[in-house]
Amino acid sequence: MRFYLLTLGCPKNAVDSEGMSELLRQAGYEATDQASQADLLIVNTCGFIDLAKAESLTALQLFAQEKRPSQYLIAAGCLSQRYGADLLQEVPGIDAIIGTQRWPEIVGLIEALSTRREQIPALQLPPSTTRWVASHPVARRAHSPTACIKIADGCSAPCAFCAIPQIKGPYMSKPKDAILEEARQLVSQGVKELILIAQDTTAYGSDRGAKDGLPPLIEDILASVPELRWLRIMYTYPGHLSPRLMEVMAAHPQVCHYIDLPLQHAHPGLLKRMKRPHNMKKVWRLIADLRRAMPQIAIRTTFIVGYPGETEEEFGALLAFLEEIRFDRVGVFTHSPEEGTEAVGLPGQLPQEVKDERRLRAMELQQKISKKQNRTFIGRQLEVLVEGLGEGMSIGRSYRDAPEVDGMVLIEAELPLNQFAPVRITGALEYDLIAAPI
Repeated sequence: MRFYLLTLGCPKNAVDSEGMSELLRQAGYEATDQASQADLLIVNTCGFIDLAKAESLTALQLFAQEKRPSQYLIAAGCLSQRYGADLLQEVPGIDAIIGTQRWPEIVGLIEALSTRREQIPALQLPPSTTRWVASHPVARRAHSPTACIKIADGCSAPCAFCAIPQIKGPYMSKPKDAILEEARQLVSQGVKELILIAQDTTAYGSDRGAKDGLPPLIEDILASVPELRWLRIMYTYPGHLSPRLMEVMAAHPQVCHYIDLPLQHAHPGLLKRMKRPHNMKKVWRLIADLRRAMPQIAIRTTFIVGYPGETEEEFGALLAFLEEIRFDRVGVFTHSPEEGTEAVGLPGQLPQEVKDERRLRAMELQQKISKKQNRTFIGRQLEVLVEGLGEGMSIGRSYRDAPEVDGMVLIEAELPLNQFAPVRITGALEYDLIAAPI
């Protein structure tokens, strides 16, 4: 049997999809990139915000309408976990549902489907309290030099706008031995860049009583795979980023001098309403400390505009903060009122056109800042990981660029694919750099 797996949402979903694919391959199933040729259609859905939910629902509906009688449609991921049997009623063509922590049971689910044709809503299972007990397969995207390791799942943060704790349950760290084994296997498969991901990587070990557990985890990973070239850290919570983590990042050349620090806003009153860290003096000190420890660090952050009650003055504080801090990478999102979150019931819900206009203003400002930041690299040498080739061109990433969310380095020559190469920066765009090989 052949399977087609569509992944929607964040890199954490992509990790689960890679695991499902590997389990299916081990069980004798064959992957195909053509849905029409598949016996099994699997959609790993996202249920985080309205736009992502709509995309997932549309994909499921399209597959349900077009599938042959002999094809099975399985809904996996966050939308399935969150809405369960309601999703079966919304999309009658779904044959089965599997929850976010039960994807290792995908082979058993398919075997059950092959013996009985009716829907199996019972396999939309709740989050497990022992979700790391099973030995998950280690897999990576085909031919990619980069792989993600999910070091924890779930979230225990109280953010008023976020439904992740409802979908995935409380924060639960993956055992260190399992992480180290994944790292060894991935590097043995040729992976050159490992990316640590979780809802909050800096909370690693906190559910097990550890304090500041991420720095020793990083050191153990580097000791376990000394040949690894890049280790990148994503999704660090500003209230948990410690001086020890900065020391470890600065001390080890394999750790990219790059940090993903989702701040969500810059006005203390609005941050307090969001139930996020809201002491902006501490945020200023944190960023200064990061730049002092690693002068060339690239700092990425994300902001939410249009949160209930956001005034023009509060939004103006965000613009001023952007102008003053001059982040390397910024993502700006409009607030999406999520069912079951505290923010849904707050007064002062803003019209979508106001949210969109504020997002546009913030991104236009950041484009100018980003281009100025990029221009400081003209004439400098960088190491890039080459990931794509064109006619006389190569596309790569530097330490400043996380895959799929940041910019690229456009190289005016064809270089070996999936290898590191030194280049000299010759030009700068809003998000990307132009380079020549050395």
